[in-house]
Amino acid sequence: MSLQLMTYLVVGFTFVVYIGIAVWSRASTTGDFYVAGKGVHPIANGMATAADWMSAASFISMAGLIAFLGYDGSVYLMGWTGGYVLLALLLAPYLRKYGKFTVPAFIGDRYYSKSARIVAVICLIFISFTYVAGQMRGVGIVFSRFLEVDILTGLLIGMGIVFIYAVLGGMKGITYTQVAQYCVLIFAYTVPAVFISFQLTGNPLPQLGLGSQVSGESVYMLERLNQVIQDLGFGAYTDGSKSMIDVFCITLALMVGTAGLPHVIVRFFTVPKVSDARRSAGWALLFIAILYTTAPAVGAMARLNLVETIWPGGSPETAALAYDERPDWFRTWEQTGLLGFEDKNGDGRIQYYNDANPDYAPIAEARGWEGNELSVDRDIIVLANPEIANLPDWVIALIAAGGIAAALSTAAGLLLVISSAVSHDLVKSIFVPNMSDKGELMTGRIAAAVAICVAGYLGYNPPGFVAQVVAFAFGLAAASLFPAIIMGIFSTRINREGAIAGMLSGLLFTFGYILYFKGVFFEPLAENVPENWLFGISPEGIGVVGMLLNFGVAFVVSRLTAAPPAHIREMIEDIRVPRGAGGAHSH
Repeated sequence: MSLQLMTYLVVGFTFVVYIGIAVWSRASTTGDFYVAGKGVHPIANGMATAADWMSAASFISMAGLIAFLGYDGSVYLMGWTGGYVLLALLLAPYLRKYGKFTVPAFIGDRYYSKSARIVAVICLIFISFTYVAGQMRGVGIVFSRFLEVDILTGLLIGMGIVFIYAVLGGMKGITYTQVAQYCVLIFAYTVPAVFISFQLTGNPLPQLGLGSQVSGESVYMLERLNQVIQDLGFGAYTDGSKSMIDVFCITLALMVGTAGLPHVIVRFFTVPKVSDARRSAGWALLFIAILYTTAPAVGAMARLNLVETIWPGGSPETAALAYDERPDWFRTWEQTGLLGFEDKNGDGRIQYYNDANPDYAPIAEARGWEGNELSVDRDIIVLANPEIANLPDWVIALIAAGGIAAALSTAAGLLLVISSAVSHDLVKSIFVPNMSDKGELMTGRIAAAVAICVAGYLGYNPPGFVAQVVAFAFGLAAASLFPAIIMGIFSTRINREGAIAGMLSGLLFTFGYILYFKGVFFEPLAENVPENWLFGISPEGIGVVGMLLNFGVAFVVSRLTAAPPAHIREMIEDIRVPRGAGGAHSH
């Protein structure tokens, strides 16, 4: 059976399962559509939360970032994992007890202000669309390579699948579909990792293989990787180039930014009780840890396999791979445009080295090299890894299904958040307060359908700045929504004026800083180099300063204006005190 036919069968089977689940569990009420009727088991909810959390960024991009950034890539691991812990401990149980299943609803009620609610909706929609554009790009990449269709066709298929289970099934359909998607994506991620770890080190556990010796040799795998990439002018894989303050700020921005992302918070409303929300948070952390502890090994092993494919002897002292003798995986990925070769010195061989390193230039010149001739999109590393390692076709087909599952699961969660923000937080709560349950459900479905079309467009025509504003999405969430939620839960003194002033100041500062250095919509106004950064903090980490500014402004303005009404202060106290506290056996 050919690889293409096997891929069609495996991916097609998963699609049938997803659609079947969506039809079986379709939403009939707004409760089903928004929070799955609050009837999901904590373990199932833990799996669905893990699938929601682990987007195409986790499945496709994270190991690719680690593969090329090495030690510096650890900020993504620490930030995204830490963000989940922060969300599970500091936010989710309190919001679940309060009973509002959207972030704008909580902010609007807590700060007794429609203006605060509208600001929160605008932040939420911007963050969600920025994030969903990346998911749709992931869908396009996977389809274009493995189903050998163009990106537009792949996107239309993906949009059709999401439309069926998000628009019809709502949160109920999405939850049970995401349980299936978690099983697919985690199996697809770990099976190739086990094979490759065993190939390279003889140890089937990738987490241990990362620190093991190369099979049949007395050298450790990371030592070998350091040696081969330093021979090509790259920095040591296990050394970092970022300053400590920048690593700290990027990690913290990712943590608080992801903790403020709304599509995971809503997950804690789909279980029957507050105690179940805590339990499902624990299960989700376990399920997420399986992928996140495997990613560093996948990144390191993929980088080693890639370099040793181009330099069969593992060193530039030996001849590089002849372009005419390139392996099949190289040819198929070339067709997607995500892998490219340009023969700069006309020798017919693939020169892959760090031509940005001035210390390496004389060595390259002495060897007759005229620049790096290989361009590799980081997003292909995880997907191409099984092919580079010559694994069986069924493993390659499985990873295609896993990549699609990761992208679609998060895209569906984000699209539902956008639809609930529009239908519940804008239309029902502000413009048409007397809308019926049936009317709200129809508005939610229409909003989800429109959001899918916009997301598909962004996936097909990604704005030139999508890659740049991924950091912006997290910085924006960190600087706007996160402080408003935290202060709303833990402070009775922060009032309406303080919250709105804080959100706007954090938002505008972070937006302005990234615009200044990254040039999101036009050429940057200043060079994006450490010497020019405020306190040495890069645009990726500046959300932390925006967050602190938000806290500070909110605190000062609240002190200078009237305290919140008594019923709001009582409500906050009630959120923080467990039900039955002070009673003997209260439930």
